[in-house]
Amino acid sequence: MFLVFARWLAHDIRTFHVFDYITLRAVLATMTALIISFIVGPTLIRKLTEYKVGQSVRDDGPQTHLVKAGTPTMGGALILVAIATSTLLWSDLTNRFVWVVLFTTIGFGIVGWVDDWRKVVHRNPKGLSAREKYFWQSLIGIAVSIYLFKTSDIPAETTLVVPFFKHLVFPLGVLGFVGLTYLVIVGSSNAVNLTDGLDGLAIMPTVLISSALAIFAYATGHVFFSKYLGIPYVPGAGELTVFCSAMAGAGLGFLWFNAYPAEVFMGDVGALALGAALGVVAVIVRQEIVLFIMGGVFVTETLSVATQVTYFKYTKMKYGEGRRIFLMAPLHHHYEQKGWKETQVVVRFWIITMMLVLIGLASLKIR
Repeated sequence: MFLVFARWLAHDIRTFHVFDYITLRAVLATMTALIISFIVGPTLIRKLTEYKVGQSVRDDGPQTHLVKAGTPTMGGALILVAIATSTLLWSDLTNRFVWVVLFTTIGFGIVGWVDDWRKVVHRNPKGLSAREKYFWQSLIGIAVSIYLFKTSDIPAETTLVVPFFKHLVFPLGVLGFVGLTYLVIVGSSNAVNLTDGLDGLAIMPTVLISSALAIFAYATGHVFFSKYLGIPYVPGAGELTVFCSAMAGAGLGFLWFNAYPAEVFMGDVGALALGAALGVVAVIVRQEIVLFIMGGVFVTETLSVATQVTYFKYTKMKYGEGRRIFLMAPLHHHYEQKGWKETQVVVRFWIITMMLVLIGLASLKIR
């Protein structure tokens, strides 16, 4: 939005050409999202408290979590407002990728909002049923997948790139691309949602990964950098640097209120949206496998739930009594049950994510 105004002013005042630089607008997007979070955050938390939009806590979970009952949830709305406002303000709105990521983020956010609203306002503990939730997630994921394939201009936009290998790429075709894109978007959305169980646990890895994806987006959209680094050149992808920066800024702003002891939880409205946003950006910049690496904490949390449920059902069918691999799933609760303090689990998972993000960034040069 501001870019249009700046370009108009640049006809008479050359200084305004500086806003054509993606890097400057990325910095401004980060600062804007951060400031919005700081300004809107206290008001949102107060309103959520007044409306008694409080989190319910599992009785069979760690006993230390019982004190969190009633803490305002649905705070992810703050993240979405900050991301959307900052992106619309500083992005090139003629870029199709900007609208794709905004549509995906807000679409999944709406699904999460309805789920949270039913849980905390209508006092329906089930919220959206699993079938309803996956239906709407799948509808959005498939629609985005088809759109990206149909609007792709060059073969590089629909190939699978294997990191750390210079020429190892696989053309996917329509079914392969749509299927992979759907799995990445929906899978990452639910993975972040499963991880969001401790104060600050999900948001900081999201900030780290979105910051790394901003670097990938900038390099992928730059014809010289992409050639030098040996990664696909996707025209227009560089504009996602602004979106990723806004996501990082909004995440840091939310962490201010979500750090232990949390004043607000993000809820499904934030977790589902952020996961989907990471997934669709990774698809556009052709770094699905790198996202899998950098999001190793999210992947492990998801696998811990899937393994626990599968093994419990198998042993119940075979022995008549369900058995568990972990003390409790997702994995962060397992370590809590082993005696780790909540802050220890959170910070250690942050450290692991930082290491995985560095490995992912190393794939830019090691080829």
